[in-house]
Amino acid sequence: MEGKWTKESKDGYVIIHNPGGKDLGLAKDTRVQLITEDGLAFKDFLGTGKLAPYEDWRLPAKERAKDLAARLSIEEIAGLMLYSAHQVIPACGPQAETFGGTYHGKKFMESGAKSWDLTDQQREFLLKDKVRHVLILELKDTETAVRWNNNLQALAENDGFGIPANNSSDPRHSVGSTAEYIAQTGEPISKWANGIGLTAAFDPEQVKTFGQIASREYRALGITTALSPQIDLATEPRWMRFADTFGEDTELTAEMARAYCDGFQTTPGSEDGWGEESVHTMVKHFPGGGPCEGGRDAHYAYGKYAVYPGENFKEHLKPFTKGAFDLKDGTGSASAVMPYYTVSWNQDKKNGENVGNSYNRYLIQDLLREELGYDGVVCTDWGITRDMGPKEETFSGKCWGVEGLDEAGRHLKALEAGVDQFGGNNDAEPLLTAYERGCQIYGEEAMRARLERSAVRLLTNIFRVGLFENPYLDLKASLETVGNPEYVKKGFESQLRSITLLKNRGNVLPLKQKAKVYIPNRHIRPYYDFMSHRTEDCFMIPAGKEAAKEYFTVVDTPQEADAALCFIESPISQGYSPEDRAAGGNGYVPVTLQYRPYQAEYAREISIAGGDPLEESANRSYRGKWNTAANEEDLDMVVRMREIMGEKPVVVSVSMKNPMVMAELEPLADAVLADYGVNPRAVCQVACGEFAPQGRLPLQLPADMKTVEEQKEDVAFDMKCYKDSEGHVYDFGFGMDFSGVIEKRS
Repeated sequence: MEGKWTKESKDGYVIIHNPGGKDLGLAKDTRVQLITEDGLAFKDFLGTGKLAPYEDWRLPAKERAKDLAARLSIEEIAGLMLYSAHQVIPACGPQAETFGGTYHGKKFMESGAKSWDLTDQQREFLLKDKVRHVLILELKDTETAVRWNNNLQALAENDGFGIPANNSSDPRHSVGSTAEYIAQTGEPISKWANGIGLTAAFDPEQVKTFGQIASREYRALGITTALSPQIDLATEPRWMRFADTFGEDTELTAEMARAYCDGFQTTPGSEDGWGEESVHTMVKHFPGGGPCEGGRDAHYAYGKYAVYPGENFKEHLKPFTKGAFDLKDGTGSASAVMPYYTVSWNQDKKNGENVGNSYNRYLIQDLLREELGYDGVVCTDWGITRDMGPKEETFSGKCWGVEGLDEAGRHLKALEAGVDQFGGNNDAEPLLTAYERGCQIYGEEAMRARLERSAVRLLTNIFRVGLFENPYLDLKASLETVGNPEYVKKGFESQLRSITLLKNRGNVLPLKQKAKVYIPNRHIRPYYDFMSHRTEDCFMIPAGKEAAKEYFTVVDTPQEADAALCFIESPISQGYSPEDRAAGGNGYVPVTLQYRPYQAEYAREISIAGGDPLEESANRSYRGKWNTAANEEDLDMVVRMREIMGEKPVVVSVSMKNPMVMAELEPLADAVLADYGVNPRAVCQVACGEFAPQGRLPLQLPADMKTVEEQKEDVAFDMKCYKDSEGHVYDFGFGMDFSGVIEKRS
């Protein structure tokens, strides 16, 4: 039958326009022919000349997924169940030293390759291991993203059943790095307040707007899954991932989670919410990674345990059940869930296992699947099946609780728990071995059915966002979308709205524009960074110094200044010390939220959780030990400015990644501005009065470290809050504008 469709040539691909139907994208060198039915065009991936259900874009996504899953070999299903390690595009620069990549056996700079060429490793994991879920870390620019995506999709289209790549990203829209990998953005994507910064505006509608804009930019970069939002309840103030959450208020976090997922996932006008404008959200981390004992994070062996001294486990489920799993705009639920690395200590009420969450059958199958009714994709956090490192602090595999199993054994245990996908694994061999072992235990028919259930979930998501129809990007449209001036403006407004004025003695703020300000430099002592590398001794010029020149007259000495403007950050510390271990201790030290040396007199004498192949004792207590913030000299800076400035104002701008003890700092300052990771231009605009502060504290600021030690890791709002020299209590929801305290809104 003659087709009603038309064909349009693009740069490297063609578009088939179906009037009233779906547009189809095909590589120019495609092996895929077209089938015409009822005057409409369909891709003939199978090459049979007959329309198979999975090729028919008129059918529901799940029906198509079931048809295709039944056709796949075990090797092809295994590929679907893998999620690549972080990809650096092109594979050059500092990140490539960690994540690697070659071009015809050569490094990028020696190869003559274009920045959008595929690496040898990308070709191998797509063609040999059948990987179709790819995690993008670094992109050189928008053009690189577009052309690399189109090259990748053309390769996938011409392989096997033509399953396209579902590309994903960790958060790309934040201004600065926090604890987790932050995507390196050479592309001019809009920049927004991070999780806790968005909460400071107390406005879920802003979060939804962010999701709508961010999803458009993601799709223009070829990204169809967001490894976000992070909806853990931040009930433990020392946790290094606090800043990426929406805070510790359950109802507000649930509202924010719903708004975020609705914004990202919804294609307006779609019958079920899904379509070409949708981006999947992978909410994390089930069942809540916030209550880590002593504030230590589960990226490391020393932080593997989540504890519940307040018996508050069920509260941590509510951001999922009342938020991400209860969407309002059509898609119904977040399409994927990531369990955290943690061992949720003594929370397995059925089998009594203390293993990492992705290995725990009670948490995944009994609780998440059956009791809560979740039928989306469950994807492990990255690297859980790999071996742990030689030391507690080594950044390596995170096989908590199953260290004694081999890699295939870990894959099998996660399959038994109900996991669909393995984060950070490009290699199908361990999963295929796990399948073979499973066949010996359960029989081949049962294991085939088990893997096919996961394949249906994974394929359903790929069908929902239209990738089988058109995975290709138009460069001109992408350049117009990524970094669209209106998007950039709204992102910057979100940064402005997050800034919280905590103190304004004598109404010293706003400073006059072009007032003379002195901005001192900073010094940070060496500490262990996110990748467990020891940093260098760091003398630095604050980023705010350059930004301030647009609004003030930046002078060279404090004596000639009208005011001192100190750019600092909250205390930097870790809860584990190789030096303590080398000296005969257990290695555990307090995570301190103050700058000066701190002794943990009120810490637990015996830890709630413990036990590790590398440790002789299960007691992880640090009671009586000391720690000092690596940036203690941030406080020295403010002390020095107070002494030198005399009666002239000292204004402190503190970038707050965690709640902090203000008692050392606040009395020395005339004004205190808190931000949660913003462009320093935003701070300057507030400081000079171009924008009146609106933000309110999205967290509690503790009176001292005693209340931090005595609070319970799983319980919200259980700290005594700091009271400043003006009589204001720095509790959740407190904030000021230039006229006084902002009245709390519901």
